[in-house]
Amino acid sequence: MGALGPASVSAHETTEKVTPAFRQAIPNIPGKSLISVVVDYAPGAASRPHVHAKSAFIYAYVLSGAIESRIDDGPVQVLHAGESFYEPPGARHVVSRNASKTEPARLLAVFVLDTGDTPLTTPTTSTESSRNKP
Repeated sequence: MGALGPASVSAHETTEKVTPAFRQAIPNIPGKSLISVVVDYAPGAASRPHVHAKSAFIYAYVLSGAIESRIDDGPVQVLHAGESFYEPPGARHVVSRNASKTEPARLLAVFVLDTGDTPLTTPTTSTESSRNKP
């Protein structure tokens, strides 16, 4: 399972560019894997509202720039390089975007999830429930 190659996206996209960085089963936690991706936002770019794989716990670290984020019904936060946040399993990421219209931003997202739990990210609409229901 080692490192993954980059994904290609046009430089003129208004959405994020997601590049897989690492994927590995966790040897001392049977059935769990760690996956990381780098998310690049051009100035003014944003992700659609989304949910992640049902078992995914996500730790996100801002590598550069500033990211505006809102999880479920929580407050909108602006996080700068060196700051981090997390998403519990089943959370809905309502806002995820570059806080700047002039500077790029970059985020490292680390997922701990059940091995094989896919898809990693699923776009949602603003009317969908904020939690995955059993």
